[in-house]
Amino acid sequence: MTVTGFTDKDFEVFSVPGLEARMEVLIERVRPKLETLGAEIAPYVSALAGEEMFVHVAKHARRTVNPPIDTWVAWAASKRGYKALPHFQVGMFGTHLFIIFAVIYESPNKTVFASNLEAKLKKTAKALPKNFYWSTDHMNPAGTPHQDMNEQEFASLIHKLKQVKKSEVLCGLQIPREEAVKLDGDELVKKVQETFETLLPLYKLAF
Repeated sequence: MTVTGFTDKDFEVFSVPGLEARMEVLIERVRPKLETLGAEIAPYVSALAGEEMFVHVAKHARRTVNPPIDTWVAWAASKRGYKALPHFQVGMFGTHLFIIFAVIYESPNKTVFASNLEAKLKKTAKALPKNFYWSTDHMNPAGTPHQDMNEQEFASLIHKLKQVKKSEVLCGLQIPREEAVKLDGDELVKKVQETFETLLPLYKLAF
């Protein structure tokens, strides 16, 4: 199967009212694209990370009332799951596509990442593109542009990761919906690969 880009119809999934109705359209329309993208990117991200990375497509299985506001595919170094591990993700909210590195609340690697980021902050911050963003909540579509992250912002993020059990960190690229729908399959794959390569130093800080 070849990777195809995302369309306006894919993004419109998140305006379908009701859990069951939204999940039905999401499973039919978006999930196959995420599965194909996952399989296509897996060998690349495995080579990048230096170990086998497994594909995990969001199932939204725990949801009983609220329909999902986003969906994604993740790559992590375990077949069993990705949430407890540092991982890479590509996903979408109704407004944009995101291509990120993440350590979420279930991962014990948060404190390791925080300490390593603190030790290598200047070099790490300098290496990241200005148009990347940081977030401390994977449920929130917003974030702080990298160019707006000052020492105080980083100190707060690092402190939170060390002290707050439910804390998390995400960093990467957001592509507005109107730009994302213009990317064909090949362009999307290239963009994901380039972004993951840029994010690799962050991934390595988590170990």
